[in-house]
Amino acid sequence: MKKCLKFLLILISALSLFFVSESFAQSHPRFEQPLLITSAGQSADVQIGGVLAKRAGLMATLSKNATYQELADKKTLALVIGVSMKGLGAAGLDLDQEKTRVTDLIEEAQKKDIPILCLHLGGEARRGELSDQMIRAFLPYAQMVIVVKSGNKDGLFTQICTDKKISLLEVDRTSEVQEPLKSIFAPIG
Repeated sequence: MKKCLKFLLILISALSLFFVSESFAQSHPRFEQPLLITSAGQSADVQIGGVLAKRAGLMATLSKNATYQELADKKTLALVIGVSMKGLGAAGLDLDQEKTRVTDLIEEAQKKDIPILCLHLGGEARRGELSDQMIRAFLPYAQMVIVVKSGNKDGLFTQICTDKKISLLEVDRTSEVQEPLKSIFAPIG
């Protein structure tokens, strides 16, 4: 009897996860592979974005300093937003140069009808005036935003996404981004 009850609970849990995943996939935009993952602010979070995409089984290219030419064969642009002065220095960029680079990428993506996915993975620690400048500048171009909840305590992401009718997903922890990535990307076919 205990084994039967345990099996039933596992089955119910599995089915509920399936239906939640299906519901999620139907209520958010779908993206195509391959994707280009780049930084918008040169934080180390871009590396985490690359790892999460790989774990999600996505065909992705990580290029921290991507140029618009790298979009040639891509079907999605993923911007990992978060400013790091150390990262900018290591890349030999100042904030204005970084903004210009990301603006050029967005303009090329728009010309080629390549959708943009924005990720904010660093939570509250990756917020601040410089990151907020990048968020305000580039988030409005996204079709979808995935953000770690602690990075949206002030509601900035919610406000922009509501105003611009952008799909927003909040997760509790960075590691939880992997499952939505699997759901929103169409399999390579």
